[in-house]
Amino acid sequence: MSQRTDMRAVREHREVLLIRVRALTVLVVTVITLITGSYWYHQLVRGAHYANLADNNRLRKLSIRAPRGLIFDRHGKVLVENIPSYDLMLDRSRADDIAASLVFAAGVLERPVERLAAELEKASNRPDFVPVPVAGNLTLAQVAQMSVTGREHPEFEIRARPLRLYRHGPQTAHVLGYIGHVSKQDLATQPGFLPGDRIGKDGIEQTYDSALRGGAGQQVVVVDSRGKSLQEQHRKPADPGQDLHLTLDLRLQQAAEELMRDRTGAVVALDPRNGEIRAMVSSPPFDPNQFARGLGAKQWQALLDDPQDPLQNRTVRNSYAPGSVFKIIMAFAGLQEGVINESERVYCRGSATIYGHRFGCDRRSGHGWVNLREAIERSCNVYFYHLGQTLGIETIARYARAFGMGTATGVDLSGEKVGLVPDNAWSEKTRGTRWYAGETISVAIGQGPLLVTPLQTARLMAAVANGGALVRPHLVRGAFGEEPPPRLPGSMRWLDPIRDGLRAVVNAPTGTAYWNARLADVEVAGKTGTVQVISRAKVDGELSGNLRNHGWFASFAPADDPQLVIVVFAEHGESGSSGAAPIAKALYEEFFASRAGTA
Repeated sequence: MSQRTDMRAVREHREVLLIRVRALTVLVVTVITLITGSYWYHQLVRGAHYANLADNNRLRKLSIRAPRGLIFDRHGKVLVENIPSYDLMLDRSRADDIAASLVFAAGVLERPVERLAAELEKASNRPDFVPVPVAGNLTLAQVAQMSVTGREHPEFEIRARPLRLYRHGPQTAHVLGYIGHVSKQDLATQPGFLPGDRIGKDGIEQTYDSALRGGAGQQVVVVDSRGKSLQEQHRKPADPGQDLHLTLDLRLQQAAEELMRDRTGAVVALDPRNGEIRAMVSSPPFDPNQFARGLGAKQWQALLDDPQDPLQNRTVRNSYAPGSVFKIIMAFAGLQEGVINESERVYCRGSATIYGHRFGCDRRSGHGWVNLREAIERSCNVYFYHLGQTLGIETIARYARAFGMGTATGVDLSGEKVGLVPDNAWSEKTRGTRWYAGETISVAIGQGPLLVTPLQTARLMAAVANGGALVRPHLVRGAFGEEPPPRLPGSMRWLDPIRDGLRAVVNAPTGTAYWNARLADVEVAGKTGTVQVISRAKVDGELSGNLRNHGWFASFAPADDPQLVIVVFAEHGESGSSGAAPIAKALYEEFFASRAGTA
């Protein structure tokens, strides 16, 4: 009995032991399977990913900014280039105390520590191991001092970068524009930009930014555990920006800027045969080098607060009443519509009463009997009052638009204004009232709500000079291909009597620009215009300051073979004859002397 009991106990113990062995076997197999699976997953499936992470821990990728393209004038003279500039870079991953590092750098550079901190804040969203600029445009003395005293601060390094240099500063400011740092919106909406990148903000720099900017390169360096650079592993060079060749003539541009110095207004000179802009000046100007070096808040505010608004490009972003220059369009409309002819005469007694209102002429004693040529030559308002009454506002507006008024010229600059060509539809939509016939009489001499830019006026004059083609003004050579420009409607033979009148304006003794625009060797054709800023009836005595009239002079030369159109707008320049015409005359002298090689 006892022996059977012992045998049963042995069997039971054996079964328990077998169960435990099996369980242990399953456990061992499971563990081995998990280890093998994990090894397979991490080595084979995720191996490349972990290798990449490892590389990133020891490799640093740095962007190499491409040098912007250079800009030349039509004769190959450099307008914009790049020169070396030095920035102080801070690697936050290598700094034990960033605040102490900034205090040290501020002391060496003798700059406010708050200024360095503000620069650092701009790069707060970048990884710590990426060096960021905290001070720019260091002098060579500061570079040397930082190199010597900064040995105990490995978090700092000096980095050279190309600095934009506008060789002629304010003289070409509104054409070339300027560059500035990318904005937060740029960073959010345009891939590829990094904080601190600079892009074109205005002018040619803005219009052709993508071509000028080129493509960034990349440098890959090996770093140690503290982020210190050990060696370069790979470098992809940057693609330099494309050079641009402008239509601008630097010599003529400088002459125009000099003539406009201490004045307010605009000058446009273009080739009527193809629309190439030879000179474009808006005065007062600004210095684009301020932006390249980094404009401070006070400097920026001073530019914004300047009552003369130097940042405004008056050639395309300001629009003004055209004054008597608009009589060119009136004459063309009258001839095309058959309501006037070259010989028909109108009597001017110094004023005309139309719709019960008296409209005065510039010459209070009157011009007497005048035909079309004489009306243009002497700028007789009465002749055009009657023409405007006959044509009506809708016909006038149609011809104004045919000459490019009310639409952008398409010049390769941003922010171009379209001006305004009023008609009845505009009046009802904008003012909520119908157009009054009396307003047409004012529009007929270029007054009232009619608005044009100086560049639109230059394009208008080019069409008169070249026989009716509305060329597209442009600043970069070959910018718009060879597409034929639109043409004026109707017969171009009606431009002949208008050109005769424009010649007489400058070359007949009774012409309004005879004393201020006539050249001895070259025949100039042109039209003066004076825009009243405030009614004389509202002011006693002499007008002063911003109450003075504006002056226009729109012209081309030589009259029988036009090579150049010049439009001058003198803001508060008293009159077109005295305020604008002398500037155009001096520019023609410069242009033709230069071409003859005598200057």
